[in-house]
Amino acid sequence: MANAIFSIDPPANEPVLEYRPGSNERRRIKDELQRLRNMEMEIPLIIGGRPIKTGNLGRCTIPHDHGHQLALFHQAGEKEVSMAIDAAASAAGEWAAMGWYDRLAIFTRAADLIAGPRRMTLNAATMLGQGKNIFQAEIDSACEIIDFLRFNAFYATQIYRQQPQSGPAEWNHLEYRPLEGFVFAVTPFNFTAIAGNLPSAPAMLGNTVLWKPASSAVYSAWMLMETFIEAGLPPGVINFIPGAGARVGTPVLASPDLAGIHFTGSTSVFQGMWKTVADNLGRYRGYPRIVGETGGKDFVFVHPSADPDAVVTALIRGAFEYQGQKCSAVSRTYLPKSLWAELKEKLTAALLTIKVGTPEDFSNFVNAVIDRAAFDTITGYIEYARKHAKAEIIAGGAYDRSSGYFIEPTVILTTDPHFKTMEEEIFGPVLTVYIYADEDFEATLDLCDRTSPYALTGAIWARDRAAVATARRRLVHAAGNFYINDKPTGAVVGRQPFGGGRRSGTNDKAGSFLNLYRWVSPRTIKENFLPATDYRYPYMAAE
Repeated sequence: MANAIFSIDPPANEPVLEYRPGSNERRRIKDELQRLRNMEMEIPLIIGGRPIKTGNLGRCTIPHDHGHQLALFHQAGEKEVSMAIDAAASAAGEWAAMGWYDRLAIFTRAADLIAGPRRMTLNAATMLGQGKNIFQAEIDSACEIIDFLRFNAFYATQIYRQQPQSGPAEWNHLEYRPLEGFVFAVTPFNFTAIAGNLPSAPAMLGNTVLWKPASSAVYSAWMLMETFIEAGLPPGVINFIPGAGARVGTPVLASPDLAGIHFTGSTSVFQGMWKTVADNLGRYRGYPRIVGETGGKDFVFVHPSADPDAVVTALIRGAFEYQGQKCSAVSRTYLPKSLWAELKEKLTAALLTIKVGTPEDFSNFVNAVIDRAAFDTITGYIEYARKHAKAEIIAGGAYDRSSGYFIEPTVILTTDPHFKTMEEEIFGPVLTVYIYADEDFEATLDLCDRTSPYALTGAIWARDRAAVATARRRLVHAAGNFYINDKPTGAVVGRQPFGGGRRSGTNDKAGSFLNLYRWVSPRTIKENFLPATDYRYPYMAAE
């Protein structure tokens, strides 16, 4: 054991590369895109540090060129889940006993690997496998995962520093133990950074993990797993088990050793997992920690005093970056009647300048949605609006899946504040507009608050400070991340801890120390230096 009190300096957010024409990073990412396109990989499971091939194969394809296969990946079933649980249990004792500075050094090194030699590979994998343009990939699969790793390492040291006071002749300690059992990390397709954070955050605090990445994002997840291994992650600490949800999830949730769930994904899946855990409570060693971020029906609310040009930019970026496939994406907006004519003209004109196509052409702002199922769901909403008397498509509405899953940025105008596309999560490039009378500002704030079962992100746009204050107060529970004169997307680790309430999740704020507290089980230790030698207290003395 080292005889020093180590510290980690407060980190700075990773700078975002711009990939301007002629830049070195632009040349490097284009070279890496071509290299990955020209090779096909076979991705195994990793259980106890060993590659496992099951023969039950899934495919990694390119959303904007769905005939192109990037990789085949082996899928886990009940047998492999059992192996992973055993591997996690075997690794748990030694991993928990390792010095916290050694654990954190592994993930700090992983951050440096991503910032340096692995940056272009992770970005290119995210562009090809998940359909992100270079800017969306850079802020996700480079900057955000680097920030998660560095900031979480720092936050862990801050947690360990929190100690109780000691009285005379006693010494009190808080030990921040890992949970007793394994953590099940279930990660989504839309952010490579989330895929890396959900298994690594519990592991930093000494937990062992079973990691099931989304089948549509195994390609970049594998690149992350390779990075963790290269950084020195011991066998069995994170076990990589892609596969079908039921085939992996059912045996995992049945295990008595389940100690926690770290989840990002759909509301229905999360609710199903929670119910299964509740039904199985009698078989678990303890009460599993459940941390989840699910869906959103995120809003931009515009006051008559808002700047129209800034609002239009926020709506386009907030609704259509990464094809609206962000939990935080704007999908409904409330606009005042007095600004509507100007906003409509500027919004529709700006949308006409947007190019849709492959992210390998850097002039395209909108790219393909993730897969056929998403394409069918999103276009179903568009067709529903097209045929409905209470809705009108005022921009976009076209789509094509012949070579890639392309959908134009689409804006729907509705006269019904409870129209289907105002209430249901779409997860695609579809924005619905509702126009309210200026004098109904406060009443419409209340309408916004009660319209959606979600409460993830939202924004108020106003130059009138009283209007900002009113919206902030009236919408206090409507969004876990609330923005003033900004788009409600793009939360930055260490600056805007992310998470929402209601049906959007448990609001445990990824990107802050709050999330890390969920992965420790504190033990209070009191040491008495001068134990009592007589049971009698002073009050018992004779008069």
